[in-house]
Amino acid sequence: MTTDVLVVGGGPVGLAAAVEARLAGLSVVVVEPREGEIDKACGEGLMPGALDAVHRLGVDPAGHPLLGVSYRSGRRHADHLFSAGPGRGVRRTTLHAALRERAAALGVEHVTERVTAVEETADTVAAAGVEARWLLACDGLHSSVRRIVGLDVPTPPSALPWRRDADRRRFGLRRHFRVRPWNDLIEVHWGDGVEAYVTPVADDVVGVALLGPPRNDFAASLAGFHEISEHLRGAEPLGAVRGAGPLRQASRRRTAGRVRLVGDASGYVDALTGEGLRVGLAQARAAVACLEDPAGYERAWSAATRDYRLLTSGLVAWAQSPARRGIVPVAGAAPGLYGWVVDRLAR
Repeated sequence: MTTDVLVVGGGPVGLAAAVEARLAGLSVVVVEPREGEIDKACGEGLMPGALDAVHRLGVDPAGHPLLGVSYRSGRRHADHLFSAGPGRGVRRTTLHAALRERAAALGVEHVTERVTAVEETADTVAAAGVEARWLLACDGLHSSVRRIVGLDVPTPPSALPWRRDADRRRFGLRRHFRVRPWNDLIEVHWGDGVEAYVTPVADDVVGVALLGPPRNDFAASLAGFHEISEHLRGAEPLGAVRGAGPLRQASRRRTAGRVRLVGDASGYVDALTGEGLRVGLAQARAAVACLEDPAGYERAWSAATRDYRLLTSGLVAWAQSPARRGIVPVAGAAPGLYGWVVDRLAR
């Protein structure tokens, strides 16, 4: 099988990259070992910028309006409404199904296979029995393609003196509950070393994601968030707890010959600011626009991820420091700064 663009990874970012390539007039094959709708542990909140990007692709997934973000700790809270308009809470499987339907309508082909090798010549790149002019690696945090082409790097050591002897890795856990949403804001509850994200994803479903250290027990940690527990009292859990991590990943570069790393495969800081999908969609658009220009893609990647990398890294460092308990009080005392950060990340 031959094609212009081979996309490795059939999640939302991979499908978005496939749609971008088809809209640019290129033939596309997506290689993904899993069949059906692909789920993963994530906060499931489409920030306003991500929702605009999804709409531009011709997709409008069902969900629940998100008007802003609320940081909460005990009786304290700091709320900010998105200045760019509402976002949307969307179940991962719903978003995946909508993007897959759009890709199929545009003529994207699918191969159910796992990539174990990448072969490249001066003019082509091949994987999973598909030969292409370009390969877009959209295969997630633990990207096989990133490792195969030599772009993988160990997670850099922490520069935080108070964390040198600790396990600094962070993981995400998520579960849905059948309950009517009690807030139209994304709630971020700051606990003792764990953050809880509450995102309404339907009129009768709420997703709860926990971000924290390794070996974090979902039920035990959730019980420590008394406000959330009260809202979920008697609510039916939907499905099993899903996990992802370690979250922090890095790459040497985003390009290697005819290969481009896109989305989480290109590097990831943390889910704390909730804009991973917005950044991934921006990368997908840039990768297709810069197929002939690897240096151009590196510049576009840097521009698309700059705020995310700087602001998220800073917030994670703060969250892992002895000053963690001051995050919500500071957000409440400096609403202008808090709102600027939220809007900067949500745009």
